[in-house]
Amino acid sequence: GAIALPGSAFQTGHHAFSKTHHRYHHHRGIRTFLRETTTQVEETLKTQYPIFHTLVMSKNAEVWKELSECDENGYTIFAVNNEGMQNLGEKKLSQLGDDRNTESAEKIAAFHAVNEPVSAEELFDSGGVVTIGGVVDVGRTVTGGFFGFGGKEDGGTTVNGSKLIQTIEIDNTLIHEMDSLISPELLWRYVDQLRIPGSN
Repeated sequence: GAIALPGSAFQTGHHAFSKTHHRYHHHRGIRTFLRETTTQVEETLKTQYPIFHTLVMSKNAEVWKELSECDENGYTIFAVNNEGMQNLGEKKLSQLGDDRNTESAEKIAAFHAVNEPVSAEELFDSGGVVTIGGVVDVGRTVTGGFFGFGGKEDGGTTVNGSKLIQTIEIDNTLIHEMDSLISPELLWRYVDQLRIPGSN
């Protein structure tokens, strides 16, 4: 029949090869296939999360190199939506866009990538997630009550206080849409620090 049981997709001929079989026909080897996944992920970030992509994710070539080596297992990106980026305010946005702050933007980017797929459910059940940049706290959203007392969990997930809005799946890679940056606030301290004249 047409139904392939989970895990059996590989045994039933390439037609059952998940959602990407049409790109896999030519047997060009897994490497090309994976690069296409990363290309697709980058395209998605460019079209759906353009401010975040331009000011943060596109700055860190090392992170992309590491992610593209995460082979077919996939990886995770926490992408901040445009509204969340705009909420940073003009000053922070122009700081991120400033070439002098590339290093800070790179650090921020590293906190938005995990070199394995971590689903929303796994996040919800965890107390934290290890990103390429470091560990970030994971919590649960609460509705009602005052200051978290007497409130009820509503099934939502927060990552360093940022709310998870939705998840986009591309092959085994997950893009979690967030409503603000999940990197530590203290990274902003290093932005716009005076450089010695003449140094880059």
